[in-house]
Amino acid sequence: MRIRDENKEASIREKAMEMIVNEGFDGLSMQKLAKAAGVSPATIYIYYKNREDLLTQLYNEVQEKFAEVALRRFNPELSLEEGLWLQWKNRMKFILEYPVYFQFFEQFRNSPLINHKDIQKNEFRENMKNFVLNAIKRGELAKMEPEIFWAVAYGSFYTVVKFHLQEKTMMGGPFKMTDTKMKQMLQMVLKALKP
Repeated sequence: MRIRDENKEASIREKAMEMIVNEGFDGLSMQKLAKAAGVSPATIYIYYKNREDLLTQLYNEVQEKFAEVALRRFNPELSLEEGLWLQWKNRMKFILEYPVYFQFFEQFRNSPLINHKDIQKNEFRENMKNFVLNAIKRGELAKMEPEIFWAVAYGSFYTVVKFHLQEKTMMGGPFKMTDTKMKQMLQMVLKALKP
């Protein structure tokens, strides 16, 4: 039995995510991945059963990192304004510190792979659920479907993040996300969420 090498495993993970971000899921083959990671194809199978296992393990790892960053200093008891602001700040931190993770995360979540039986659940969803329920109980938030809440509370945030990452406005001018712009947007979102 061959010994696991953490450096090789990390290289395989990083190269796989880079390939998926740059070429899509169809661009990922075990042969190409092995070459990019500087290992033999057989080495990949020490760490992953198959391509599907590789993808779900990658997603679970990235999801854990996202939850770790998004939940820093977060408490479901925070007011709607404080909690949403902290979520936006933490999510922006994740996006800027782990850009390949973020792009992989988005591609995976928007693919049928998200329904795979091996996708792990973590504390993140429970925290978000409790945060929303607490805001409703305090009368800060209108009762609504979770998807409506997400679209209003985070849809605008992620749209503006895309402009920030592209460094361009819709009209082609320069764009940079700032705390001032985020706070302005937050006030508009809070108005839309009020009961």
